[in-house]
Amino acid sequence: MSAASDERTTGNVVTTGQMAGGDPRLDKLVRRLPPRMGDTVAYLLKPSSRWVRIPSGALLIIGGVLSFLPVLGVWMLPLGLALLAEDVPALRASRSKVLDWVERKKPQWLDPSASKNDQS
Repeated sequence: MSAASDERTTGNVVTTGQMAGGDPRLDKLVRRLPPRMGDTVAYLLKPSSRWVRIPSGALLIIGGVLSFLPVLGVWMLPLGLALLAEDVPALRASRSKVLDWVERKKPQWLDPSASKNDQS
């Protein structure tokens, strides 16, 4: 394990012992992201980043709706909803249901030892 990955797994820990985001399943998914993207998502999920998270989530949702345009894509819609779920209780319940589905149907996504190529 490299020093950069050690810093990444310990650098985002908040006082509760979990990474920013509150749900350990979400934290496991964030840890599987490439380092640069994972650090960005972990930053956005911190409670102190609310002022950045809400506009980012809204812009990602708009980009997902406009997915017929070049560069934008449907992938932006669920990412925007996941970011807004930190601040909107109704979306938080939906995010929990999605994470329950991932835990049942795709447990390898939550396994930190699984390779990133085995996500099919």
